[in-house]
Amino acid sequence: MPKISCLAAAIITSALTLAAGSAMAETIINVVEDGEGGGAMSLKLDPANVSAGSVTFQVKNNAVAEEHEMVVVKLKSPDQKIPFVKSKHRVDERKLKSLGEVSDLKPGEAGTLKVDLKPGTYLVLCNIREHYEAGMATKLTVTP
Repeated sequence: MPKISCLAAAIITSALTLAAGSAMAETIINVVEDGEGGGAMSLKLDPANVSAGSVTFQVKNNAVAEEHEMVVVKLKSPDQKIPFVKSKHRVDERKLKSLGEVSDLKPGEAGTLKVDLKPGTYLVLCNIREHYEAGMATKLTVTP
């Protein structure tokens, strides 16, 4: 069996440690929710395009008086029709593949959601009554 020098062993160990660390790197997506009842509402992602893997959504409700939530849904295709129940003013989450949510964020509160995302398109939304209709939804693109 060939012998390797201490320096070579240290270099190999460092390279393997760096490779393992970068493979396990976690992506942070900052989510800002805003808007009040009766007016325009928004849900913004930074960034809106990420690589597949472990992702933590850091959600902040910037509204003054309105409670919000954040739901992450995996879409079958980027143009998938979203099942909306008009009489309830909400998206029918039972007909979608939800990966989790941060719920009941009072004004000024923050929360987190950690998920493992595979390549594809995701819908990120607030599904409190009338909030989706008021603009609280955006798409997230996850690349390989």
